[in-house]
Amino acid sequence: MARKPLRPAHHEGRQLNGSDAKRGAGGACPQGRLDALLAEIRACVICRDHPRGAPLPHAPRPVVRAKASARIAICGQAPGVRVHASGVPFTDPSGVRLRAWLGMDEAEFYDEARVTIVPMGFCFPGLTPDGADRPPRRECAPAWRDRLFSELSGVELLFAVGRPAQLWHLGSEAGATLTATVEGWRRALGRAGRPVVAPLPHPSWRNNAWLRRNPWFEAEVLPVYRVLARAALESDFTRSMDEFRRAGTIAA
Repeated sequence: MARKPLRPAHHEGRQLNGSDAKRGAGGACPQGRLDALLAEIRACVICRDHPRGAPLPHAPRPVVRAKASARIAICGQAPGVRVHASGVPFTDPSGVRLRAWLGMDEAEFYDEARVTIVPMGFCFPGLTPDGADRPPRRECAPAWRDRLFSELSGVELLFAVGRPAQLWHLGSEAGATLTATVEGWRRALGRAGRPVVAPLPHPSWRNNAWLRRNPWFEAEVLPVYRVLARAALESDFTRSMDEFRRAGTIAA
C-alpha cells in the first residue's frame, strides 16, 4: 500500500529558544534521542522472532547511519551480502556507482553529520534462488521508519533509490512504475514540503540494461541531482532549488 509522504515534525505553540532550542520539546537533545532510537534499531530482531512470512534465515544485522544534523538522506532498498558482512552501507560496486551519480567522494558520502543512510530494510534479506537480493523485509519500515524520520527533520534532500523507497516517500505521487517515477523527477522535486524527494533507479549492475534504454537519466537528471547534492552538503540547498525553479528546470 502506498504511503503518504513524510513531513518533518514542527513545534507548535510558543517559540523555542535558549536551552529549549538545543534540547527540543521532548526534553532530550535531538542527537541523544536519535542515538537512543538507533540503539533500539541495531538491537532489532523482529524479522527473526516476529516475522511477516518466513523468518530471516540468518542472524539480523541492522545497517543504518544517521545524525540529527544531516541534510541529505539516501534511502535504498536493503543491505546486500557484502554490506551484511561489513556493516557499512554501499561498500560494493553499487555504492561506487551511486557516489559517482551524486558527485560525492567517499569522505562526503560517509560523513554522518551531513549524510544519513536509511534503507527501507535494515537487514540483508537473503537471496532468491537465482542469486538476486530479496526485497526489503516487510516488518522493518512500518516498525521504524516514521519514528526515525521524526528525528531527522533537518533533512532537505532525500534520494529515493529504487521502487520501495519511492512508494514510501512519494506515496500516491509515485508513478505506476519505477521508470515512470524517475521520468517524473521534475514533478517530484517540485512537490511542496520537505524533504525534497529525488527518485533514482538502483545503481546495481542488474540495471545496466535499464540505463541503456533510458539515456535521458544520465544526460538530464543526474546533472541536476549533483548540483542539489552539492548544495545540500554546503548548506546552500534553498538557493539552488530557487534557481532551478526560476529556470523552469523543476516544477514551480
